[in-house]
Amino acid sequence: IFLGKQISPKGQAQIESWSADIIVPIPLHSIKKAERGYNQSYYIAKGLGSKLNIPVKTNLLKRNKYTETQTTLDISERKENIAEAFEVRNKKILKNSTVILVDDVITTGATVREAGIKLLNAGAKKVYAFSSAIAD
Repeated sequence: IFLGKQISPKGQAQIESWSADIIVPIPLHSIKKAERGYNQSYYIAKGLGSKLNIPVKTNLLKRNKYTETQTTLDISERKENIAEAFEVRNKKILKNSTVILVDDVITTGATVREAGIKLLNAGAKKVYAFSSAIAD
Protein backbone atom coordinates (compact mmCIF):
# COMPACT_ATOMS: atom_id res chain seq x y z
CA ILE A 1 0.00 0.00 0.00
CA PHE A 2 2.85 2.33 0.94
CA LEU A 3 4.54 1.74 -2.42
CA GLY A 4 1.34 2.53 -4.32
CA LYS A 5 0.92 5.75 -2.38
CA GLN A 6 4.56 6.71 -2.96
CA ILE A 7 4.52 6.19 -6.72
CA SER A 8 1.15 7.84 -7.33
CA PRO A 9 2.50 11.45 -7.28
CA LYS A 10 5.17 10.55 -9.84
CA GLY A 11 2.55 9.23 -12.25
CA GLN A 12 -0.38 11.39 -11.20
CA ALA A 13 -0.41 13.78 -14.19
CA GLN A 14 -0.18 10.89 -16.64
CA ILE A 15 -2.83 8.85 -14.82
CA GLU A 16 -5.21 11.81 -14.62
CA SER A 17 -4.88 12.26 -18.40
CA TRP A 18 -6.16 8.69 -18.81
CA SER A 19 -9.47 9.54 -17.05
CA ALA A 20 -9.59 6.02 -15.61
CA ASP A 21 -12.78 4.61 -14.15
CA ILE A 22 -11.26 1.64 -12.34
CA ILE A 23 -7.98 0.04 -11.29
CA VAL A 24 -7.54 -3.71 -11.77
CA PRO A 25 -4.56 -5.47 -10.17
CA ILE A 26 -3.01 -8.42 -12.00
CA PRO A 27 -4.46 -11.39 -10.12
CA LEU A 28 -2.49 -14.32 -8.77
CA HIS A 29 -3.63 -17.89 -9.26
CA SER A 30 -5.37 -19.12 -6.11
CA ILE A 31 -2.58 -21.62 -5.40
CA LYS A 32 0.14 -18.98 -5.71
CA LYS A 33 -1.85 -16.56 -3.55
CA ALA A 34 -2.26 -19.26 -0.87
CA GLU A 35 1.49 -19.98 -0.98
CA ARG A 36 2.49 -16.32 -0.79
CA GLY A 37 -0.33 -15.17 1.45
CA TYR A 38 -1.01 -11.95 -0.46
CA ASN A 39 -1.09 -10.37 -3.92
CA GLN A 40 1.49 -7.59 -4.11
CA SER A 41 -0.17 -6.05 -7.19
CA TYR A 42 -3.41 -5.69 -5.25
CA TYR A 43 -1.71 -3.77 -2.44
CA ILE A 44 0.09 -1.48 -4.87
CA ALA A 45 -3.24 -0.87 -6.65
CA LYS A 46 -4.94 -0.21 -3.32
CA GLY A 47 -2.38 2.45 -2.38
CA LEU A 48 -2.58 4.02 -5.83
CA GLY A 49 -6.38 4.02 -5.82
CA SER A 50 -6.61 5.57 -2.37
CA LYS A 51 -4.35 8.48 -3.36
CA LEU A 52 -6.08 9.09 -6.71
CA ASN A 53 -9.68 8.30 -5.66
CA ILE A 54 -10.08 5.58 -8.28
CA PRO A 55 -11.86 2.37 -7.19
CA VAL A 56 -9.89 -0.89 -7.21
CA LYS A 57 -11.81 -3.88 -8.56
CA THR A 58 -10.55 -7.37 -7.81
CA ASN A 59 -13.59 -9.21 -9.15
CA LEU A 60 -13.14 -8.40 -12.85
CA LEU A 61 -10.13 -10.46 -13.81
CA LYS A 62 -9.32 -13.98 -12.69
CA ARG A 63 -6.14 -15.94 -13.24
CA ASN A 64 -7.42 -19.37 -14.25
CA LYS A 65 -4.10 -20.94 -15.25
CA TYR A 66 -1.29 -21.73 -12.85
CA THR A 67 1.91 -20.50 -14.50
CA GLU A 68 5.53 -20.95 -13.61
CA THR A 69 7.42 -17.86 -12.55
CA GLN A 70 8.26 -15.59 -15.48
CA THR A 71 11.62 -14.54 -14.01
CA THR A 72 13.64 -17.32 -15.63
CA LEU A 73 11.94 -17.22 -19.05
CA ASP A 74 12.86 -15.35 -22.22
CA ILE A 75 10.30 -13.19 -24.03
CA SER A 76 8.82 -15.93 -26.25
CA GLU A 77 8.62 -18.35 -23.32
CA ARG A 78 6.89 -15.67 -21.23
CA LYS A 79 4.24 -15.11 -23.90
CA GLU A 80 3.61 -18.84 -24.16
CA ASN A 81 3.58 -19.30 -20.38
CA ILE A 82 1.00 -16.55 -19.80
CA ALA A 83 -1.21 -17.30 -22.84
CA GLU A 84 -4.86 -17.84 -21.86
CA ALA A 85 -4.02 -17.38 -18.18
CA PHE A 86 -6.79 -14.83 -17.52
CA GLU A 87 -10.55 -14.65 -17.83
CA VAL A 88 -12.90 -11.72 -17.36
CA ARG A 89 -15.58 -12.34 -14.75
CA ASN A 90 -17.81 -9.27 -14.72
CA LYS A 91 -18.30 -7.76 -18.16
CA LYS A 92 -21.12 -5.48 -17.01
CA ILE A 93 -18.85 -3.37 -14.78
CA LEU A 94 -16.11 -3.42 -17.40
CA LYS A 95 -18.22 -2.27 -20.36
CA ASN A 96 -16.94 1.05 -21.78
CA SER A 97 -14.63 1.58 -18.79
CA THR A 98 -11.13 2.95 -18.92
CA VAL A 99 -8.95 0.62 -16.86
CA ILE A 100 -5.56 0.95 -15.20
CA LEU A 101 -4.02 -2.50 -15.00
CA VAL A 102 -1.50 -2.68 -12.14
CA ASP A 103 1.38 -5.12 -11.92
CA ASP A 104 4.30 -5.01 -9.49
CA VAL A 105 7.01 -5.21 -12.18
CA ILE A 106 6.87 -5.05 -15.96
CA THR A 107 9.78 -6.80 -17.64
CA THR A 108 8.71 -7.79 -21.15
CA GLY A 109 5.07 -6.74 -20.83
CA ALA A 110 3.77 -10.25 -21.57
CA THR A 111 1.56 -10.40 -18.48
CA VAL A 112 -0.04 -6.96 -18.81
CA ARG A 113 -0.45 -7.49 -22.55
CA GLU A 114 -2.32 -10.77 -22.09
CA ALA A 115 -4.52 -9.37 -19.32
CA GLY A 116 -5.12 -6.14 -21.24
CA ILE A 117 -6.24 -7.98 -24.36
CA LYS A 118 -8.75 -9.96 -22.28
CA LEU A 119 -10.15 -6.74 -20.76
CA LEU A 120 -10.43 -5.03 -24.15
CA ASN A 121 -12.08 -8.06 -25.75
CA ALA A 122 -14.59 -8.11 -22.89
CA GLY A 123 -15.67 -4.51 -23.46
CA ALA A 124 -13.19 -2.15 -21.81
CA LYS A 125 -12.86 1.10 -23.74
CA LYS A 126 -9.15 1.55 -22.96
CA VAL A 127 -6.57 -0.24 -20.83
CA TYR A 128 -3.40 1.35 -19.50
CA ALA A 129 -0.61 -0.48 -17.64
CA PHE A 130 1.03 0.85 -14.50
CA SER A 131 3.69 -0.73 -12.32
CA SER A 132 6.00 0.09 -9.48
CA ALA A 133 9.03 -0.94 -11.55
CA ILE A 134 10.07 -1.57 -15.12
CA ALA A 135 13.00 -3.90 -15.69
CA ASP A 136 15.71 -3.35 -18.30
